[in-house]
Amino acid sequence: MIQIKAGCPFPEQESVWLHLGRGADAMTLAQLEQDRVDNLLSTMPRNTISLDWLAGAHREQLLLCDALEEIADSLPANVNRQKCIYAAKVLGPLIHNLHRYEEQVIFPHLVAQAGHTGALEATLNRLKFEHCEDECFAEELIDTLLKLGSGADDVNAEAAGYMLRGFFETIRRHIAFEREHLLGRLWHS
Repeated sequence: MIQIKAGCPFPEQESVWLHLGRGADAMTLAQLEQDRVDNLLSTMPRNTISLDWLAGAHREQLLLCDALEEIADSLPANVNRQKCIYAAKVLGPLIHNLHRYEEQVIFPHLVAQAGHTGALEATLNRLKFEHCEDECFAEELIDTLLKLGSGADDVNAEAAGYMLRGFFETIRRHIAFEREHLLGRLWHS
């Protein structure tokens, strides 16, 4: 049985990622970011639709996108290596777990609610395909972020910038589409 926990699905963003400095302060703030993502993932509902949790996961993804954009803007000379390492550490688990939640809990509920309509099923299949693409892209991006974070000199800054921008823009569009076309169905069910 699926229960829906209601809450505002679109809370305002609060960006700590953008304020990560260098040195000890950066480590402390980056660790807080990682702890917040770890806490979010540890509270992921298994068989319950929680709009609050989903909104929190989307918020964390958007904050990560902001951090990735700042990294891209800092290339090639002013890269915050600590931010790259922490972004690499949270990127995979955040993307993977949110996608599993959507595919195993949210999508089946939407199908059950709306019935087997061709349009909805086509949309959900497209989103699942995008999830797969995003996770593959994230794996490559994690490698690049780790290289940037370690100070490797074999990273092509221009290619890394395009890669970062391609990823965070895709994630932002994906979230906007889900909010506009799917979450409203949950909010009103």
